[in-house]
Amino acid sequence: MSNYGRSIVKVPASTANLGPGFDTLGMALSLYAWIGMEEAEETVFHLYGEEMNGLPLDKSNLLYQVAQMVFAEAGVSIPELSISMYSDIPLTRGLGSSASAIIGALAAANAMIGSPLDNAKLFDMATALEKHPDNVGASLFGGIITAVWDGSHADYIRLEPPQDLELLVVIPDFELSTTKARGVLPAEISVGDAVYNISRTSLLAAAFASGRLDLIGRGMQDRLHQPYRAPLVPGMEKLLAEAPQHGALGIALSGAGPTLICLVDRSDSRKAELERFLLETMQEHGITARTRWLLPCLNGVQAERVERNGMQSTPFLDMIKGEGWT
Repeated sequence: MSNYGRSIVKVPASTANLGPGFDTLGMALSLYAWIGMEEAEETVFHLYGEEMNGLPLDKSNLLYQVAQMVFAEAGVSIPELSISMYSDIPLTRGLGSSASAIIGALAAANAMIGSPLDNAKLFDMATALEKHPDNVGASLFGGIITAVWDGSHADYIRLEPPQDLELLVVIPDFELSTTKARGVLPAEISVGDAVYNISRTSLLAAAFASGRLDLIGRGMQDRLHQPYRAPLVPGMEKLLAEAPQHGALGIALSGAGPTLICLVDRSDSRKAELERFLLETMQEHGITARTRWLLPCLNGVQAERVERNGMQSTPFLDMIKGEGWT
């Protein structure tokens, strides 16, 4: 074996679209996955946490496939890997689980070989895999991302989230694949709906940039995808219409769903009321769900390389519990 180091990575979850910003707006969330990677005699996986159940334990695993793309791009050959992962990010719930896995694997493989690829290259590689830049951009750079993808290169601007912004997600107890959620969208939209979304996306990005929490609700309105996806998520129509009456600045389907995310002023006194409204509405429609309070994650992916004569024998779970990782 060659003398490549061991890498450990912490990567945040993300929410995409934020209402009108379909495939262009994303925000990193304070919900995380951790990945460890090192060269091995044979490829082996150590996957921890309920969210990892059912994932492949062979070279068809996404983490392995993405790592090999990094090695190929860097001109090195490391066919056998030991890969560890622990995640608190629910799978196929609209919280960027696949994007965080892609970013985490890219960063882990890159760090392992001395970080020859810069973030711009990693962003392009991630977007090519994910097909849209919002989730991967948020997980890579942190904060709020507005980004565009031309099929080969992604450009982005990172915005610092307003300091008083807090997030409440309601996570229904069922999965919704992105493929299914995209399948219900119309092939064409009217000029009126296009203008509606462009104007709201512009207003929302400007509201974030200037800290105008009072305009977030108006900026989060959408006609491009949420009306068509609402039938896939029981209770969604009522939540979108009424959550602002219970303390939400604005509410949107998180990514392709089924999770919905409320943006909240952290000083608002109606947090418990809002949480209760979300859960009761889901219950009225026969859906069990859980809520979770989160913050925008200001840091993107964090990667650390450990030399073989360093913490090589330290168990993965012990490493991620160390200072700065949890």
